[in-house]
Amino acid sequence: MKEYELVDITEPELFNRTFPHDLPPFFDFEKPVKESIDGREVEYDPASVLHRDIHLTDTTFRDGQQARPPYTTEQTVRIFEMLSRLGGKRGVVRQSEFFLYTKRDLKNVEACRNLGLDYPAITGWIRAQPGELRKVRDMQLKETGILTSCSDYHIFLKQAQTRREAMDRYLSVAGSALEAGIRPRCHLEDITRADIKGFVLPFVQALEKMSAGVPAGMKVKIRLCDTMGFGLPYPNVSEPRSIPKLIWRIREECGIEGNRLEWHGHNDFHRVHANGICAWLCGADALNTTLFGFGERTGNPPLEGALVEYVSLKRDLNGVNLPVITELARYYENTIGSPPPVNYPFTGRDFNTTRAGIHAGGLRKNERIYTVFDTNRLLNLPPKVSITDKSGTDGIALWVNEFLGLRGKNRVSRSRVAPIQRWVMNQYEKEGRNTAISEEELEEQVRINIPLLYAERVKSQAEDPGISSRP
Repeated sequence: MKEYELVDITEPELFNRTFPHDLPPFFDFEKPVKESIDGREVEYDPASVLHRDIHLTDTTFRDGQQARPPYTTEQTVRIFEMLSRLGGKRGVVRQSEFFLYTKRDLKNVEACRNLGLDYPAITGWIRAQPGELRKVRDMQLKETGILTSCSDYHIFLKQAQTRREAMDRYLSVAGSALEAGIRPRCHLEDITRADIKGFVLPFVQALEKMSAGVPAGMKVKIRLCDTMGFGLPYPNVSEPRSIPKLIWRIREECGIEGNRLEWHGHNDFHRVHANGICAWLCGADALNTTLFGFGERTGNPPLEGALVEYVSLKRDLNGVNLPVITELARYYENTIGSPPPVNYPFTGRDFNTTRAGIHAGGLRKNERIYTVFDTNRLLNLPPKVSITDKSGTDGIALWVNEFLGLRGKNRVSRSRVAPIQRWVMNQYEKEGRNTAISEEELEEQVRINIPLLYAERVKSQAEDPGISSRP
């Protein structure tokens, strides 16, 4: 066993190359991963994401609508416009798919199209039935998803078909789409329970032969659908559950380039985000997502989480406008009435709120100790502290300084807020309180115990109404 000696230093090693703080933490890739498939040594190079055009697609208005009450047309248009600003002019949020079944669906598509936005491009979603393709043609959409279930659970037990019957029907509808000038995107439903060599690969190879001779922008796309969340992000797991193996086969044995390959996952086993990022790393350029993970049953990869991961992988914003994440979260909370859970990463009101005194002490000394990145700059959400009997004097001092807008040497000390801390503890120890102290109560204590600074704050707020009265 190798022994290690302490390396004593005078300056801290903060690993700034990995944790820049002004951006989410970076991925540092060391070497490609090797694995054996059918006796052949294959290699996965995760670092390829640095030069590939990885991006997000959105299914908030399709799969997301299967998990919640329908959005109104006004809500759909507002969310769509925010998605456009969130993904930026480079189209990091590249496409958004819509149902085409009801009058409301069609009205929503038309209203979003009337915004005249380049991104996200609007696409459709249909079952592999000739009659449904007419809906796509009537709406003059350039691309549509086609449900092409590929596991025997679906082919035999749901559709009551043989594999040949299912494959022939799928190929017929995809071919009709190409003839109509509509790009087909075949959704291989339940692929992580499918016979990869016996059905999936022959089907995808047939689709690729069908695409021969058509312009590159019209070639069939493939969406890999982990419908039940069975997929695993490990190369040495057996098929059909290994995402790295699955993507390697589709690319290398079927000739589907990464820019025509998309991952769509579900969160039944709490792996949806990790599996989606794995698909990016292993060669699928598109990751299908929904806002806040809303999706059928357990949900899909959360769009906002994937965007933060995108920035981490690319080490650059690339036009992504992350503060719109907070704008969307507040819109869902205040207008739609579906706020994210309060501690939900990046969007919950308390995701960067601490209640522990020791954490508040760390925040008071240096924000980087207990913040994942500069949440104020990137999400328009400064770190906060919620005051309870566990907050300590450090927590009180942090809250007061944020409330008063004090920085640097002007910040009040722990001793200055000691009377407020005593009042807080009396609430719990003598009054038997079991709820957090409200911001209104804390403001009143600042007025009583630090009157001069409080008066300055009130005066500043009167002169500039844009200054918030809350931290």
